[in-house]
Amino acid sequence: MKKTSIKIIIAAIVVLGIIGGGYAYYLWRYVNSSYSGEPTWVYVPAGTNSDALTDTLRLRLGDNMADRIMTAYKVAEKESSDAHGAYLIEPGETPKEIARRLIRRRQTPIKVTFNNLRTADQLAERVASQMEFSPEDFRTAMAEVLPDAGFKTEEFVAAFFPDTYEFYWTTPAPEAVKRLLKYRNDFWNDARRAQASALGLTPVKVHTICSIAEDETNARDERPTVARLYLNRVRKGMKLQADPTVKFALGDFSIRRVLNKHLETNSPYNTYRVNGLPPGPIRIVERRTIEDFLAAPDNDYIYMCAKEDFSGRHNFARDYQTHQVNARKYQQELNKRNIK
Repeated sequence: MKKTSIKIIIAAIVVLGIIGGGYAYYLWRYVNSSYSGEPTWVYVPAGTNSDALTDTLRLRLGDNMADRIMTAYKVAEKESSDAHGAYLIEPGETPKEIARRLIRRRQTPIKVTFNNLRTADQLAERVASQMEFSPEDFRTAMAEVLPDAGFKTEEFVAAFFPDTYEFYWTTPAPEAVKRLLKYRNDFWNDARRAQASALGLTPVKVHTICSIAEDETNARDERPTVARLYLNRVRKGMKLQADPTVKFALGDFSIRRVLNKHLETNSPYNTYRVNGLPPGPIRIVERRTIEDFLAAPDNDYIYMCAKEDFSGRHNFARDYQTHQVNARKYQQELNKRNIK
């Protein structure tokens, strides 16, 4: 072979090497540039194909960053369905790092928060709005899981506590229900169960009586007193006559003044008509309310009435005569303010 030909071949190899090296360097720089946007959540549903994944990344991170991530993703020769999950993309992450997280499904845990809820349906809607599953999935999971744990349908809300919990977005509904139930059961340890038993109550009945107390007053320091008052009425065989249970029975929580027509409502939750506690809680109760109730001293109150100053607090009474005086003051103020 002539020396000239050898030189040409060597030169070609060198040129190709330079081109290949340049492309490799460009590719390395292309997939290792840092994301400079705001922290952004990317949600990838199950079965997402490559085109849909690209569209999602473009929508959340912009075209340029999405293309770089997909370049790194395709180099790894992985199917886009492997990316199923939720990912918080932080400033400083490179396309290569993001692609690796998607490929390996290193999801970011999400914070699932719920509070100030009354019914199991409301809970299903709130939790599902933060997870991949639907409200119906959560309702079905409750119906499958909770009866085996000893809960009747009316008692389902006693299986949960308002709080912020950490889940993966892809967690199935039955697993979510079981984990939330475990948090509740961990709270109800032997010591607290013994406290409830000493009061003649089961944990579910504690949730029920405390749910009424929570609806009666926003003043946290009053709730134990209110709950103990209702316990006194239960022990005496008296009707609770609790306005919040009437509102719950009617499904109308906007009622500001409970009237005689409301008291005629035919419902097991209308404690003006039925004796004892309603079939289950009328809201999802906070842990603190239960802790304060269990630790509260006994009182001998039988009656309560909202204070006429509309402070949200109450006047308590041991006898009906005193209660009538308190009630007249409040009713007069309602009339004066034209509250109906």
